[in-house]
Amino acid sequence: MKNCTLLLLFTLLLTSCASRKKLVYFQDSTDQAGTVSANSYSPKFKPDDFLFIVVYGADDNSTKPFNLPLSNNSTNRGYSIGAPANQGFLINEKGEIDFPILGTIKIGGLERSQAIELLKEKIKPYINNPIINIQIQNFKITVLGEVRNPGTFTIPNERITLLEAIGLAGDLNITGVRNNVLVIREENGQKKEFKIDLTTKEVFNSPVYYLNQNDLVYIQPNQAKSNSSLISAASGIFISTASLLITMINILTK
Repeated sequence: MKNCTLLLLFTLLLTSCASRKKLVYFQDSTDQAGTVSANSYSPKFKPDDFLFIVVYGADDNSTKPFNLPLSNNSTNRGYSIGAPANQGFLINEKGEIDFPILGTIKIGGLERSQAIELLKEKIKPYINNPIINIQIQNFKITVLGEVRNPGTFTIPNERITLLEAIGLAGDLNITGVRNNVLVIREENGQKKEFKIDLTTKEVFNSPVYYLNQNDLVYIQPNQAKSNSSLISAASGIFISTASLLITMINILTK
């Protein structure tokens, strides 16, 4: 029995020791100066995006009908976990918003610059040289699994990389798998999965290097963590069963 226990502890020790190759990021980087190309990024508006849209012009009275009343509620503009402000335009399932004076406008699938140009063209008959600002109020990403601080995070500047998201969640635990990070993204109503290897610099060229709103990042546990969970569960069952048997024996022998 004693030998079996020692063997079990020794096996756990070996499986819990993560090699350097499994822990270090960007292992194929060199000491020489060089450049790594990262994909350009501009978010496209999609259903359930909550937009803050402001129209400016030379005459405030002419722009007033196009702007929603200001809200008294303050919004945390930093990285936070919480709800967006309650003033804005929610894109419906058809990719449309109901805009003052102009009525229904479809902006789903458009980048910010494209949506701004579309609104400008529609507002020009009412305002000379309008200036339009559009911001996504509920741009958020979720990081789950083997990180120090898992959760859903609201991103104020609508631009965050996969590495920044992991940093925001406190970095990976030592038990997190770095060469098989999963990013789940919804595009055109379908879920797409991307597997990323953080141990190589190719992460910078990944289509999910820049995260989209509502992306989910999942870090799976390594084999040692999985094994320890199974052993803990088995130990709990063994202890419960043993306690039950001892109780029954005591009752029967009295």
